[in-house]
Amino acid sequence: MKFKDYYEILGVKRDATQDQIKSAYRKLARKLHPDVSKEPNAEARFKEMGEAYKVLKDPETRASYDQLGANWQNGQDFQPPPNPDAGFEFGGRGGHASFGDASDFGEYFEQMFGRQTGFSQGRRRTMHAQGEDHHAKVQIDLEDAYHGAERNISLRMPVVDESGHVVTKDRTLSVIIPKGIRAGQTLRLSGQGGPGVGEGKAGDLYLEIVFRPHPRYRVDGRDVYVDLPLAPWEAALGASVTVPIPEGSVELTIPPNSMAGRKLRLKGKGIPGKETGDLYVLLTIVLPPADTEQAKEAYRKLREAIPFDPRTAL
Repeated sequence: MKFKDYYEILGVKRDATQDQIKSAYRKLARKLHPDVSKEPNAEARFKEMGEAYKVLKDPETRASYDQLGANWQNGQDFQPPPNPDAGFEFGGRGGHASFGDASDFGEYFEQMFGRQTGFSQGRRRTMHAQGEDHHAKVQIDLEDAYHGAERNISLRMPVVDESGHVVTKDRTLSVIIPKGIRAGQTLRLSGQGGPGVGEGKAGDLYLEIVFRPHPRYRVDGRDVYVDLPLAPWEAALGASVTVPIPEGSVELTIPPNSMAGRKLRLKGKGIPGKETGDLYVLLTIVLPPADTEQAKEAYRKLREAIPFDPRTAL
């Protein structure tokens, strides 16, 4: 997928004001319109220019695009960053954008940000209008879902300054994370969205929950997974092993003759809720290193004592 430099397409600098972007678009539209232009590829350039303008004319979608563009280098394929909109606030009421005959990159940009941004189509406001709803993704720790928490979150909100340039403004909010929340669920903060017009109420802020990558656990819905390393004799003979869980630790009985990959369930130890999830322990076997003569001799004796061919099924 090739990144498209929308600023270059419109012939403006990256720090251009919104008025300069609008002026450049109008000038190119008169020049490249297929009904009047005799330039080669006028129709394709006209569509490409329209795609660029739909993104750059709106401060919020422009800020989204600028964030992605920071991860691109000229001459290289564009690789989108993970969670490109995490911690970033966008306007809109859930509408979906349409680029028409958009490029691959335009379609990618629409898929990533169309739901949040709801590109502006010149909607008129009355003298008393409710403010825009805003959306953002916020990352929390898995442990917050188990216990609940109060967290300060920082969001970046694109605004147009007095000179007409798009800048980002930091916001810090105190948010109550309810116990039992799952990834993908949304918190609604009433009145924390865009300001209303006249006597109109402020919009709401919707925060989509994302779990930070955890060094130990994996999450699927309300179920949680953890790998448990075992010594060969623990797996073969059985053992009682302490297993760390997000709420502390539990003693788990390992059945004799357990194989690597076996899954043991701890019922009700997943993310709490009306239907509490389970915690699954996946067994792995770790071999002691044969890094001393004593360890090597122990492996030789084991080889002689237990005739075993792990490849009989091949």
